[in-house]
Amino acid sequence: MPEPTQNPPTILGVIPARLASTRLPRKVLRTLAGRPMLAWVFDAASACPQLDRVLIATDSEEVAELCHRNHWPVQLTSPDLPSGTDRVHAISQTIHADIYVNIQGDEPLLKPQHLTALLRPFAHPHVEVSTLKVLCTPENIANPNAVKVVTATDGRALYFSRATIPYDRDAPAKSPQTPTSDRVAPASNHIPPQYWKHIGLYAYSKAALQRFPTLPHSLLEQAERLEQLRFLENGIPIHVEPTDYDTIGVDTEEDLQRVESLLLT
Repeated sequence: MPEPTQNPPTILGVIPARLASTRLPRKVLRTLAGRPMLAWVFDAASACPQLDRVLIATDSEEVAELCHRNHWPVQLTSPDLPSGTDRVHAISQTIHADIYVNIQGDEPLLKPQHLTALLRPFAHPHVEVSTLKVLCTPENIANPNAVKVVTATDGRALYFSRATIPYDRDAPAKSPQTPTSDRVAPASNHIPPQYWKHIGLYAYSKAALQRFPTLPHSLLEQAERLEQLRFLENGIPIHVEPTDYDTIGVDTEEDLQRVESLLLT
C-alpha cells in the first residue's frame, strides 16, 4: 500500500505593528513614497506564496483602523507585550499554525524572497527557529545598530551581537576595531573574516514559540537588547539562512529618508 501523504505545515505570517516606538514614534504609520510604511510590509508578505495567511498584530486602535480601511487582517494585542515575539505568541493563542513567521513592521524593503529563504530550513524536521543573514557592508561592521551574527558550519547561530564579531586580531593597523596597543603587522597572507549582518525576521515552530514567554529573560538578552539571545541562552538553536537581499530597518528619520529614496528609484 502507498504511504499516506503528509499534509504540508500551515504557515501564518504575523506583522507586529507597535505604535509607540521609542526611537521613532508612530513609524509604522509614517508615509514612504506616498504610502504608510505598514502597507509596503503587508504587500511584500502577502506576495510570498509559502504563507497561508498574513495578519497584522497591533496594540493601537489607530493602526487597526488603517487596517480595516485597507481590508488587511488585524488583531489587537496588549500594549504591555515587551517584544515582537511576545506579540506573535499572543496571536498563536487564538490562531493555529504549525509555523509562525515574525515579520517586522519596520522593514519596508522586505521582499517575498526573504520569507522564502526564512522558511527553507523548515524542510528539516529538527529546525525550531530560523532567521536571516546578509553580508555586512563595510560601513555597518562597527555600527552597533547593525546586529552581527556568527554561525556554525551547519548554519546554527553561535551568537548575535551589536559588537563587531568576529574580532579580527590580525587586522591591519588602520582597522578601527583593533586598539592601538594590540595592533600587529598583518601576515602577508592575512584573510579578513566575513561579517554577516542579521536581518530580524524569524520563523518559529509552534512548540518553540510556546516556550519563549516561559523562559526567563537572559542576561545576554538584557545586555545586548536582543530578544533572540533568550533562545540561545536556553539551548534552543536558531538556524540562520543567508540571503542576497539586504534591508534597512527603520529606526530613525535618516533611515526613513534612505528607504524612501530607494523606493522612489
